[in-house]
Amino acid sequence: MPSTADPGAFAVGQIRSVEVGPEIVEYLERIDATLEPFGGRYVVHGSRADVREGSWDGDLVVIGFPDRDHAERWYASDAYRAIRPLRSEHSDSTVLIVDAVGPGHRATDVLAAR
Repeated sequence: MPSTADPGAFAVGQIRSVEVGPEIVEYLERIDATLEPFGGRYVVHGSRADVREGSWDGDLVVIGFPDRDHAERWYASDAYRAIRPLRSEHSDSTVLIVDAVGPGHRATDVLAAR
């Protein structure tokens, strides 16, 4: 099992626009407490992308978790569900959960999955 220094899954958010107001401030003040029980930690938070190819709009948030189960349980938790509307109703964003690749992963490994 990966350590917290080596996440096994990530919650990734693309935040295209935010109405910064009391709701977003409250969301930011409360989210850390929702992550802790599930081993979640910020890997990237609010960084503007230095786009080298293609296009990108907004900020990137990446939260690492020990594994997909922890990430999914965090997102579905009562604590996070209680604050999620504070973000979702005051921002234009996309959120997804993805697995990390394992040790020794090579680019050509994706070919076997097809």
